[in-house]
Amino acid sequence: MLETSAAVACPYCGEPFDIAIDCTAGSQSCIEDCPVCCRPIEIGIEIDHQGQLRAVSARREDD
Repeated sequence: MLETSAAVACPYCGEPFDIAIDCTAGSQSCIEDCPVCCRPIEIGIEIDHQGQLRAVSARREDD
């Protein structure tokens, strides 16, 4: 498993936090709770065809 981490900012409270990413799983989306305000965040992860992390996005679950 090729794991890396990325920093994202909570779209609700603005606090930054790190998430672990498994680059072998390909592009994906998941819901993570903010460790500060506990609100649900939709995390989008884009992995290229070589297994490299291309982009990480964080948005409100209700957007």
